[in-house]
Amino acid sequence: MANHLFAAIDVGSFELEMGIYEMSPRNGMRQIDHLRHVIALGRETYHTGKISYRLVDEMCRVLADFSRIMKGYQVEAYRAYATSAMREAINNKIILDQIQVRTGIQVRIINNSEQRFLSYKAVAIKAAEFEKIIQKGTAIADVGFGSTQLSLFDKESLVTTQNIVPGVLKIRDILSQIQVSGNMEQSIVEEIMDHELIKFRKLYLRDRDIKNLIGIGDSIMVLMRYAGEMAKQRESAEDGAGSGKAEASKASGRSETADKAPDGKAGKSGKTDSAALQKSATDCITREEFNQVYEQLMSMSPSRIQEEFGINESYVGILVASAIIYMRILQMTGAEQVWTPGTRLCDGIAAEYAQEIRCIKFAHSFDDDILAAARNIAKRYRCGSSHIQNVESLAAQMFDAMKKHHGLAARDQLLLRIAAVLYGCGKYISMRNFGYCSYEIIMATEIIGLSHAEREVVAKVVRYYAEPFDYDKAAIRSAKLTAMLRLAVALDASYKQKLTGCRMVVRGDELVISTSYEGDMSLENMMIQTCAPFFEEIFGITPVLKQKRRV
Repeated sequence: MANHLFAAIDVGSFELEMGIYEMSPRNGMRQIDHLRHVIALGRETYHTGKISYRLVDEMCRVLADFSRIMKGYQVEAYRAYATSAMREAINNKIILDQIQVRTGIQVRIINNSEQRFLSYKAVAIKAAEFEKIIQKGTAIADVGFGSTQLSLFDKESLVTTQNIVPGVLKIRDILSQIQVSGNMEQSIVEEIMDHELIKFRKLYLRDRDIKNLIGIGDSIMVLMRYAGEMAKQRESAEDGAGSGKAEASKASGRSETADKAPDGKAGKSGKTDSAALQKSATDCITREEFNQVYEQLMSMSPSRIQEEFGINESYVGILVASAIIYMRILQMTGAEQVWTPGTRLCDGIAAEYAQEIRCIKFAHSFDDDILAAARNIAKRYRCGSSHIQNVESLAAQMFDAMKKHHGLAARDQLLLRIAAVLYGCGKYISMRNFGYCSYEIIMATEIIGLSHAEREVVAKVVRYYAEPFDYDKAAIRSAKLTAMLRLAVALDASYKQKLTGCRMVVRGDELVISTSYEGDMSLENMMIQTCAPFFEEIFGITPVLKQKRRV
């Protein structure tokens, strides 16, 4: 199979970014070009609630350059995603239309859970390191410009993921409205962090031993690169070959484009050699080494930070705020080492596409992560029982048995399983109106990896499991999943898992559910008869329970 050329575009809160990737089943995925352009979309959105025409015009000019570069590379496909700055701008629909009309590029706004999920896919490209690290208690800190996400892994399983505090641009916007000194600024950021981290620790860290912290984002790469430079200086001093910090910095060979925040011009002058940036960074350091970098940073003046860390003036405040956030997370989790994979959102966008066209295959199961997140939500609302596990299993089995008849995609089975896990969470609030309460809980809770539309499908399925189906407000997709969920719950109406190990097969116009269970199944039969009319209406198939009697 021939190589594919793909472009990933990130319309972020602080910069526009594009990566060009070459993909093939034989060689996997590799980046062949990378461009960045600084643009303060987030500052306007977080301060005024909208993005001005001036910035829209600049954005369109840069994206038009990106479009020409894609044509020059003869890119076959692209995906352009926008994150929190565009997501929170009240005029985002107007902006998206302007971009499409003026550049031909279609930009899709993704929600926070989709954004973080893509970041995890980018990390998982480095499969060997990622799988090895998450064997032990691991926290992933994704410190972005718009928000900060903290996720916990334990024995390869995703325990929880929470959007805990504002991102660095939002924090900088808060600080810009008051006149504070450097020390006071550090104290305020720490207090903002602690306000949320204390709650997170009480809810999720009481019995967990976190060994590793995975840092995602540009700022952590800058900090880790400086850690590498400090290590080189120590080695030079020990070998007697060093002649002071200035010479050691020169010897590190900083790139004028890769090591500094970009100058804001697209094309050649706006290119950033991300490979050089990653190569010059240290992948893994101890907590003590990170603390040394942190103390050095906090003792420097802004001009000194620019010189020592190789960044421009606009990035200094962002780097300082990011460092404080990472340090507080490191102190709260007690992690012993920090690992940075050196990946960006564009890498995750490209990885998602490469997976879809079967150029790469992940060793890590992301569907399992999504289900693990759903199960942890269920536990929070006291509905993580053996009954729930059985209903999930029966729903998945039913989905497979009905493949030729429901016309749904493989992704819909995941949504059905999530609905099965969460269908009773509303009972924590109200036993009588639990369908509505379950809907509200799901719509108010981020589920990693699900889009807003997918989360809404799950919420409606859960709601209409318990309430009469609303044909005007729900699509046929929701109706099909609701019918299967109702039947799956009916099959374990007694909560005794009588149908564990049953077989399901469609014969003619019947879904035959065969079981060798010999006890009384009057309750299950009655509940099946209750939900059968809706099932028949949706699929034209009648569910039938058959007990195989032993001779």
